[in-house]
Formats: sequence, C-alpha cells, structure tokens
Amino acid sequence: IDARDKQVLRSLRLELGAELLVEGLIIQYLYQEEILTENHVEVIKSQVTNHRKTMMFLDILPTRGPKAFDTFLDSLQAFPWIKEKLEKKRKETVPEDPAGDEEAYDL
Repeated sequence: IDARDKQVLRSLRLELGAELLVEGLIIQYLYQEEILTENHVEVIKSQVTNHRKTMMFLDILPTRGPKAFDTFLDSLQAFPWIKEKLEKKRKETVPEDPAGDEEAYDL
C-alpha cells in the first residue's frame, strides 16, 4: 500500500471500525486473493469483538503489498457506502512528503 492509501485508512480508521464487519466476506475475499495469509485470518478472527477484528485488520492491511488497498475496495460489495467514502477520500488525499516534513524542522 502506498503512503496515500495508508493516510486514507488512518484518517477513516474510527469510522471503519464502527461501520465495517470484516469477518466473513471481506477477510475471505482477501485470503482468496492472497492478500491475507491463513495466519492473518486466524489472528483477526481471534479478536473478541467486531470492532477489534476490524482494528486488527486495519493494522495488517497496510503491510500487505501494493495490491492490498485495491483488493480491499473490491471486497466491499456489501458496504458500498464505505467503498464510496474510501474512494472519495483517496482522491482528496495528497500524499505526505516525508522530505517536506524534515525541512520544516530545520528552521
């Protein structure tokens, strides 16, 4: 996942945690598409509440390579409003410039 997609996930983290049920279709689809491993699926399912499952999923997703975000979007058939929100936020988000941040501290 690139920096912009990580920003999008971070900025919508609480909303996703409240609205998204990852257990079921989402994690199964991402497992099928080889974004998640069997171990990831077990770790997510082992969480006690739906909210914690989603939070664990959001911790794992950014580490799963360049196709992870788009595959996640594809998995959101049952949550079209969330997919819409993520795509809108992605268009609005300008990637952070790590070099720019460092220069700000050189004053």
